[in-house]
Amino acid sequence: MDKRKVAVPLVCHGHSRPVVDLFYSPITPDGFFLISASKDSSPMLRNGETGDWIGTFEGHKGAVWSCCLDANALFSASGSADFTAKLWDALTGDEKHSFEHKHIVRACAFSEDTHLLLTGGFEKILRIFDLNRPDAPPREVGNSSGSIRTVAWLHSDQTILSSCTDSGGVRLWDARSGKIVQTLETKSPVTSAEVSRDGRYITTADGSSVKFWDANHFGLVKSYNMPCNTESASLEPKLGNIFIAGGEDMWVHVFDFHTGEQIGCNKGHHGPVHCVRFSPGGESYASGSEDGTIRIWQTNPPNHEENHSGTGNAQTGKLKASTDEVTRKIEGFHINKEGKAEEKQKIANA
Repeated sequence: MDKRKVAVPLVCHGHSRPVVDLFYSPITPDGFFLISASKDSSPMLRNGETGDWIGTFEGHKGAVWSCCLDANALFSASGSADFTAKLWDALTGDEKHSFEHKHIVRACAFSEDTHLLLTGGFEKILRIFDLNRPDAPPREVGNSSGSIRTVAWLHSDQTILSSCTDSGGVRLWDARSGKIVQTLETKSPVTSAEVSRDGRYITTADGSSVKFWDANHFGLVKSYNMPCNTESASLEPKLGNIFIAGGEDMWVHVFDFHTGEQIGCNKGHHGPVHCVRFSPGGESYASGSEDGTIRIWQTNPPNHEENHSGTGNAQTGKLKASTDEVTRKIEGFHINKEGKAEEKQKIANA
């Protein structure tokens, strides 16, 4: 392998079981943040740039399958096998509300205006919860043909996207009428669906294929065959010239968006890659794996032999100056089983 192409990631430890979902916040005045979902039942919040651990949300009693942050990174949400979706205060770590379901919650997403939370799972029902009235019954949107795997909002919260675990295709629903307005056809079940930051593309992974769809007219723009069964894909958000994909071969592949040519391959995980996501500025991307680690890779890694492997975790890393203030507010929060904030000792930096 060309040594100039070898990337050394930041390795983020902390989860004790597979990492199955990752979500980056937009860039906020305090920087940007990364939340991870794991089968260990405890979502974790990190500094998105350095990978440093900020806090762990505790309260779920089953595997957490999905996680997200709102547009201002003030609130987070998670969907779990304990039949709940939970809303958290991302500054203090407090559990704000627990939304009861009748089966496993596989996916959740905040609306663009941050007032609504969309959930889906094994019940085959899309639910919209009003976060201004969390105790009110949710609005249900249509009946899905199968267990829901992914959900997302687009078109300024006018359209809802969903895919199913056991059937191909992406369904686009009118959020008001609850009716399907379009179906994006795929041969295999869609395991990852991402709406680009500029709203132009929908990126999907199904089987050994990654596809890009026009998010406004719903036509297929590009389709590329992958080296293996691929579970997740993400498009670079600023230039849109490259995309990443990860799956069963344990590698994180980098491709040219325009040609589909592989231009990089990052090795390091010791299990299948379940999720990949670009940071909001595109300067780095994260991967989560069956091995329980998150790895943060530089999009354009420096070609220095002295660029040794970094570690992003609670005990060692220092947050960047841009996030010092918010970190002083929230670092070290840890939620006990009753959902109450429990101050821990601040991160030790000798």
